[in-house]
Amino acid sequence: MTADSKRTSAEAKREIRILPTAFPWRSIQRASASRHGMVSTQHYRATEIGIQVLAEGGTAVDAAVACAFALGVCEPAASGLGGQTMMLVVDGRGRKFALDGSSRAPYRLVPGALAAAQLRRGHASSTVPSTPAVLAYALREYGTWSLERVLEPVVALAREGSEVTPLQRALTRRERRHLLRGGAAKIFLVEGRKSPPVGQRLPQPLLAETLARLARKGVEDFYTGEMGRAIHEDMTANGGLIRADDLAQIPWPIERRPLSGRFGDARVLTMPPPGAGRTLLEMLNIIGHLQPREYDPDTPRGAAALAEIIRRAFLDRRDRPFDPNFYPQVEERRMLDTEYARRLAGQTRRRVRRGGETTHVSVMDRSGGAVALTQSIENVYGACVAHPQLGFLYNNYMNAFEHRDIAHPYYLRPGAVPWASVAPTVVFRGRRPWLVIGSPGSERITPSILQVMLRLREGCSLYEAVEGPRLFCSIDRRVSIEADRMDPATLEAIARLGFEVDVRDPYSFYLGCVQAVMYDGRLFHGAADPRRDGSAGGPQR
Repeated sequence: MTADSKRTSAEAKREIRILPTAFPWRSIQRASASRHGMVSTQHYRATEIGIQVLAEGGTAVDAAVACAFALGVCEPAASGLGGQTMMLVVDGRGRKFALDGSSRAPYRLVPGALAAAQLRRGHASSTVPSTPAVLAYALREYGTWSLERVLEPVVALAREGSEVTPLQRALTRRERRHLLRGGAAKIFLVEGRKSPPVGQRLPQPLLAETLARLARKGVEDFYTGEMGRAIHEDMTANGGLIRADDLAQIPWPIERRPLSGRFGDARVLTMPPPGAGRTLLEMLNIIGHLQPREYDPDTPRGAAALAEIIRRAFLDRRDRPFDPNFYPQVEERRMLDTEYARRLAGQTRRRVRRGGETTHVSVMDRSGGAVALTQSIENVYGACVAHPQLGFLYNNYMNAFEHRDIAHPYYLRPGAVPWASVAPTVVFRGRRPWLVIGSPGSERITPSILQVMLRLREGCSLYEAVEGPRLFCSIDRRVSIEADRMDPATLEAIARLGFEVDVRDPYSFYLGCVQAVMYDGRLFHGAADPRRDGSAGGPQR
């Protein structure tokens, strides 16, 4: 590895990471087993609420919805009422479907009129939030609990506040100057100006009242009632584009057929467009034409092969974007074609021989129900502005569209939906779900899921697979890698193939955060990635 391929020490110091022992005031349960269901989320307070729901007889859908609302409280930098939510659901009757909960660009948008800074932060960077509509729809159509019952512990969490973690403090410090420019500083900074210390509780009374109102009035109030009018007024006063007529077209989710593929003897169901499930399936198809020794992520040769496989799959995704409503009509889906994957596997073999922020919930219940749910406000702290009365952060999904190619299906136009990198996934062995898995991390999502699945195939325990070292390869051949946790020969093998090596810290925040639950026929197992604040657990009776 050359000196040019290493990051400078200053860059390394800016790395956001969280080690498994970074919680001085409490013990976080990263791995768990139970006979009665399992929850794994990106924050331990949300996991506690999900376990409570399962213990009181709730289903996987009930628990996942409760966890999703809770994450908007205790992990505000990643998701919340102002964002969007995608779900893959297997209900207790065995029905399998994806909920496309895309947010939508406001109708007053003029393509090309917003500057880059406006797309990134501020009121104008927000699309119409879909999370309240998606979670309420999932609960109403496929859950068993009322919205009021699901939200009761979430409202209490918002009122009492959750402890500030080392990760949350680091993210708040990083975004502090942007938070200070909007109403968000009053909510997430001490005295409106200082980053809160680790361990301090951070009550959110405005958000608690908003959640309590949702429980009483229903989510329609968020779009067409008093809350909707308050959002309209806030946007009008601060240069945002969302108006009452945008909100009135409530962004209920669209039920779609999941994409399906094979992983050895298992069947994989994952998120269709606008999600990135087909990228995951293409990687699995390529690997299916290789021998295990050729893609083992813990060997130099296998890691180099994975870097090339990831790069090729992302090149195909960039070159073959599809409108989600048009995709089911496409007859020849090259990214999912096994013969195409065989050719790419051969090319990868010959080549190797020569040489944001999101959150995720995985839940299984004792009746065979399973939910993989990924939601986001796009970048860390989204638009970095919060509604001054309702207490939630707006998303900045205007930044997630294509901004140049007017023919692109995800070009930023009025009413359009953003291109998503999420891939909530359920894997079956036989008729029952075996694995529920997903991750945040933008384009690192599918490679993170892939590497966990490969380690499971090689006999690792669920937590070993989730905790294992990771890499990611960008389209421009930059390989980000947890170098200190890998064989030095791995970096040399990657560099010999002409990749630029981007050395990342151990347990890098950048390389995703997988939440997974698994059923082995007797016990439910859960694993929460130590790269962030997650925990796993299940009812014990």
